[in-house]
Parts: sequence; C-alpha cells; structure tokens
Amino acid sequence: KDKEACTGIDNIAEAIALLELNNWDLVAAINGVIPQENGILQSAASSSPPSSSSSSSSSAFCPVLPSRHIVERQPRMLNFHIEYRTRSVEVVLEEASTVGEIKQILETELHVPVSKMQLKGWKSGDVSDSLQMAQGWRCAGGMSRLLPPPSPTRRAGQESLNQNYLLIISHREAQREYSLNFPATRTIQEVKRNISDLTNIPVRHQQWDGWPASASDDSMTLSSSGISYPCHHLTVCRRSSPAATLEPSEECTDVHMVSDSEGDDFEDASEFGVDESEIFGMGSSSCRKSPMMPENSENEGDALLHFTGEFSSRYGDCHPVFFIGSLEAASQEAFFGKARDRKLLAIYLHNDDSVLSNVFCSQMMCAESIVSYLSQNFITWAWDVTKEANKARLLTMCTRHFGSVVAQTIRTYKTDQFPLLLIVMGKRTSNEVLNVIQGNTTVDELMMRLMGAMEIFTSQQQEDIRDEDEREAREMVKREQDEAYRLSLEADRKKREAQEREEAEQVRQERIRKEQEEEREAIRLSLEQALPPEPKEEEGEPVSKLRIRTPSGEFLERRFLGSCKLQVLFDFVASKGYPSDEFKLLTTFPRRNITQLDPAWTLLEAKLFPQETLFLEAKE
Repeated sequence: KDKEACTGIDNIAEAIALLELNNWDLVAAINGVIPQENGILQSAASSSPPSSSSSSSSSAFCPVLPSRHIVERQPRMLNFHIEYRTRSVEVVLEEASTVGEIKQILETELHVPVSKMQLKGWKSGDVSDSLQMAQGWRCAGGMSRLLPPPSPTRRAGQESLNQNYLLIISHREAQREYSLNFPATRTIQEVKRNISDLTNIPVRHQQWDGWPASASDDSMTLSSSGISYPCHHLTVCRRSSPAATLEPSEECTDVHMVSDSEGDDFEDASEFGVDESEIFGMGSSSCRKSPMMPENSENEGDALLHFTGEFSSRYGDCHPVFFIGSLEAASQEAFFGKARDRKLLAIYLHNDDSVLSNVFCSQMMCAESIVSYLSQNFITWAWDVTKEANKARLLTMCTRHFGSVVAQTIRTYKTDQFPLLLIVMGKRTSNEVLNVIQGNTTVDELMMRLMGAMEIFTSQQQEDIRDEDEREAREMVKREQDEAYRLSLEADRKKREAQEREEAEQVRQERIRKEQEEEREAIRLSLEQALPPEPKEEEGEPVSKLRIRTPSGEFLERRFLGSCKLQVLFDFVASKGYPSDEFKLLTTFPRRNITQLDPAWTLLEAKLFPQETLFLEAKE
C-alpha cells in the first residue's frame, strides 16, 4: 500500500509489467513513474537516515514529505511509430488514450478509412478500439518510450524547432516548381515521401540536387541538415538507371505499430485471418508495382506523361510514341488535318488487374514491327483503367467524342479481356470505331488487324482526297474570279479617287487664286488711298510729269512733285496692279532699272524731272 500511495498504481498487472521492464529493480521501477519534482528514491543503504523514526520499511522507498510539497502525478506519454507502405508516422498519446483514438489520427494522416484499417503488432491478437493504450502496449510485450514533460532548459531548444522552412523544389521532367512549407522537425525522408506523392517518383528513384553535404542521413531533421533558412532551393528528377526489383516490404507494407522499446518481429497478417491483398481494400497488383497512371489527375497531359514514363520503366524504351495530351487533342491531330495528312487513332486501354497486360505490352506493344507500323500510320493515345475513377473519366471522354455506343462497348469488356486497342477512324460527320483488339492475341494477328483497318482507312482517305481536290479546284476558280472582280473594283476606285483629287485640287487652286486676288486688291486699295494728291502744273514747286507704259501697251500718266520719293512712284505703279516684286520699272534711254534704286531718293535725285517716259517689264 505504501508503494501504491507513492506511484498511484492500483493495478497489479501494471505493477508487475513495470517490475519486469526494470529487471525486478523496485527502486528503478518507482523512480520511473514518480515525477522528478517529488524526488528520486535512493537505495536503502545510502538514503536511510540514522534516526530511529525512519527505520521502518516504508521510509526506504517512499519518503514522507509535507503535503504542500506533494506534486500531482503527471500523465505518461506513449510514443508509437506507425509504418504504412512508404509512409512513416509518429504518434504521441497519453496512456489513457484508446486504440480508436490512434486510428482516428491515422485516418487524418494517411487518408485510410478506420473501417478498412488493421493495426499489426499486438502480440495478443486483435484488440478492440475501446482498449486503452496503457493496456495495449503491455499486450505487445514491452513499454513505449515514456516522454516526460519538457523541462525549462529544453524549451529554448524547442523554440528553434518551431520554425518553418520554405523549400522551393523544381521537378525537372515536368518543368514544374513546388513551394512547400515544412516544420523544422520534419525529416529529409518525410520530405522525399511528400515529393513522391506530388511527382509520382518513388523515393528510391529520386535523384536530388541542392542538399548540403551535411545532409548525409535521410533521418536528419531539416533544422539539423544544414539547409538555408528560411528558404532553400532543390531540384528532383527520376534516376536514369533502370528501376530495381520491387520488394514487397517496400511497396506493399501493412500498417505496423512499433513502440520504441519493442524490438521483436511482428507476426504476419495471416495470423489474424486477414489476406494481405485485402488490407485497406488494395489488390495485389497495385501493391506489386506503381500504377501506370495516377488517380484523379487534374491534367490529362500530366497523366499521359506519367503513363509513358512508367511504361518505359516496365517494358523498355521500344514502344509506340504515346500522344501527350487530351483525347480531344489527339482526335484533332488525327482527323482534322488535310486528307493526305490524316491518320487512324489507336486508343490503348491498360489494366494492371488483367493477367494479359504484361504479355500484351512486352510482346505486342513493344514488338519492333508493331511499333514501326503504329508510328507511321496511327496517332496512339493511351489510358489506364485500373482505377475506377480513371475508367469513369475515360467513359465520359468517349461519350463526348465518340458517342454513348463506344462507352457502352468498353463497359461490356471484363477485366481479364484487357488490355484493349481501339482503332478509330474519323469521318465527315462522326467518328467510327473500326476494330477493338483484345489482349489475348498474337503479334501476327495484331498486325493483320491493324493492316485490315488501314486498308479501310486508305480507301476512305483516297475518296476524301478526291473530294478535297475537287473542292480546292472549285475554290481556286472562285478565288480567281473574286480576285479579278476585286482588281476591277480597285481600278475603278483608284480612277474615281484620282478624279476626286483633281477636282479637289482645282477647287483649292481657285480658292488660292481668289484669295491672292483679294489680297492684291486690298493692298492696291490701301496703296491707292495712301498716295499723296496729284499736284497741279501751276504750283510753285517743281512738278515732274511721268508717262508709264504697261506690258499690255496702255499708258499711265501722273504728275508728281519733284521732291517726292521713288517709293511714292512704286506705290502708284503697284496701285495699278503692278507690284514692284513682280515688275521692274525701266527708263527708255539710257536704259536704267529704277526699281533697283534707293526708294528714299527723290525724283530729282533719280533724274526723273521734269518729265520722263518709263515702261513696265515683268521680272524673270
């Protein structure tokens, strides 16, 4: 009872399990469950005080402390390591938690329904979901590592582990970049598994660039790996070397629950009466190899890229060139070009659950004669119908492009009749499935059926070529007629435009002429009004009488004072319509150009007194 008061354990089985774990060392067993704040018990020889009051047997194991110093017993934490396929999950729970609670956590982490989940590792067999973990790890034959509450000295180190790293990872083949946030406690192995989910490249096939030299162990955490904080760039691609043979433990691993102190091997799933192929509802084929195509892929091109890579990994590089793109794009490529360039569309439907798949792919689809014939005469498009979601997606695409009859035909084939090779020919109004080749065939039979489909296609193609040539000839004549008509209209348009330009130019020139005439008339009138009055002959001042002959033969006569400037004479001539910038004023004999003289000279200075005859001549 004294031990019960110290440890708080009232269950005999639990106490015995603790003693067995500590090799029946009672002091060590008690120290393992009493919190450090209550003090650690020492052996009786070293810790018993000499006083008589402490000589009782109970004082050697449970020191009596004042009630105010007794600290409530902390709940113990159990650490479990769960493995599922290539995933590994660490779960830490209190000992009072149940098996059902750990399954709920695994459902969130692994996306596996609880109803399809079976935990292996209980040596006593299956356990109920209501069983507490405190009894569960004892049933497994050992105790998981006890995680004490973090001490104040550990909290500072843990704060650095709360940081997040931004990993910018480039997928070389797909030319895509992923920006992923990871906590500092995440291991390199866990990062590689997450990238495997994104890129469909298994961890063993991944080739990385960018990890520092210090990151030599995949079990290292990001905080201890030496990568740059807060951002680090990495590159991943698929290894070029052939894939190693898959081991069942690598690709089809049941969920194992391993406690930190448990080192024994666990029993096979058959001991629980469960078929390994039925654990989590997976068939043996999906566990045996990676799927040819990821389920629920958003982009059909990415799905076909993965299909081509997986096909090459399994059966080699000698295979038909699969069209990378949607079924609609493949149909456009095969059916909607010129008649001479059109081809048949071969749709290969793969199913890993069929026993014929490996033989058909390795011996038929990879035969050089078949590969050459398909490459020359067909557009080959492929799809994997192993997963129901991918099969439903294919049926939807076939209904949209080929009609419901084709989709219904595919539904009628059973799994063991796959793989299928559908030969589709494009017609004017619809597409026709010429042949459906099943997996149970030979190379010769496959070639004969491909050649038979090609004969039908060639006959239809020749007819389409003739129709296309006749249509192009008619269109050529029509284009020539349209071109001649267009040229005629163009000539008429140019002639009309030239006439309109000529008329517009005439109107413009007439407007300019009128404006110039109006401007000249305005200048003439202003000059005429500015002229001094004509003097009379009997005035006392000297008067000069000038007689000016115009180019038309008319004469202009006027009297000017001898003191008048030559500019007055020039203004008089301009007022009559003969401006000095267009006409020059000349004397008869000797011949002088009066317009070249200084306009400030007087008539007397210019020797135009008492009379003179002048004539006007247009300037060159």
